[in-house]
Amino acid sequence: MAGYGGYGGGDGGGFMSGSQQGGSQAGGSKYADDSLRPVTIKQLLDWEEPYSGAEPAIDGHPVTQVTIVGQVRSVKPQPTNITYRIDDGTGTIDVKKWVDSEAQGGEDGSGAGAIAPDAFVRVWGRLKSLGGKKHVSANFIRQIEDFNEVNYHLLEATYVHLFFTKGAPGGGGVKQEGGGGDNMFVDQGYGAGGGDVAMGGAGPGGGNSAMQARLATCSRNAQTMCNFINNSPGGTEGVNLHVIAQGTRMSTRDIVNAADELLGQGIIYTTQDDETWAILDY
Repeated sequence: MAGYGGYGGGDGGGFMSGSQQGGSQAGGSKYADDSLRPVTIKQLLDWEEPYSGAEPAIDGHPVTQVTIVGQVRSVKPQPTNITYRIDDGTGTIDVKKWVDSEAQGGEDGSGAGAIAPDAFVRVWGRLKSLGGKKHVSANFIRQIEDFNEVNYHLLEATYVHLFFTKGAPGGGGVKQEGGGGDNMFVDQGYGAGGGDVAMGGAGPGGGNSAMQARLATCSRNAQTMCNFINNSPGGTEGVNLHVIAQGTRMSTRDIVNAADELLGQGIIYTTQDDETWAILDY
C-alpha cells in the first residue's frame, strides 16, 4: 500500500510518512507500520472489540490512525476537550479533541468557537472504545473548504476497502472464462454467462478445492447466486434475497431453489433469517 503515499500532504488520506518516521523513533517496532487509513464512520462502528484494549482492525487488518470526513452535528465544549458529533451519511460518531491550553484557537479545533455546527470537517485520529462506546480521539481537525474533498474521501475509502478485501486492481478474482451472453451488466463475473467458472483463490472457500468441486456440480443459477454472495460486502452478516434478486436479475423462485441446492451442498448457510445467506467458509 506504499502507493497511497502519493495522496499524502495535509489534505489527503493514505499513509503519512511523517507519522511513520516519528512513531518508529519514539515507540520502536510497534509503530513501524503506523499508517493513516481513510474510512467511513460505519466501518468504525462495525468493529467489534474482542476484548478490552484490543487493537482496532478493519477488513482483517490492524488500524492505528484513521481519517474521516463528515458534517458537524453538534459541538460540546468542556474544560479539557471539545466533543464534536460527526455524521458522514453512513453513521455518526463522537470526535474528542483535547484542548491545548497554549493554543489560541484556529483550525486545529482547540478553540471552542473554531468549528461551528453544520460545517464539514476532516478528522485525523485514533479509534477508541470506552465502556463499549466508540469515539475518535482526534490529533487534528480542520474545516473543509472544497466539497470535492468529501467525495474524494468516500472514493478513497472505498478503494482502500476493496484493496484489502478483493486484492489489488488486476490481481485476479472471480473470472468468467468463455461463454456467451451479454456481460455488460451485473451478470459478468457471477458465472451467468455460461461455461465453467474459474474460481481461483478468490472463490467461495478460497483454496478449498472440495468446496469448489461441489459448486461445479451445482446448477447455473446456484453458481450465479453463490458467486454474487461471495463478491458482495455482506461478510458473515450475509446477503438478503432481495439484494440477490436485484443484483443477478434472478426470480425469487430461482433464488430459493438455488439456495436450497447450495444449502444441501454445505456451501452457504442462513444468517439473520431464512432469506439471508452467507458463504460457509467466507
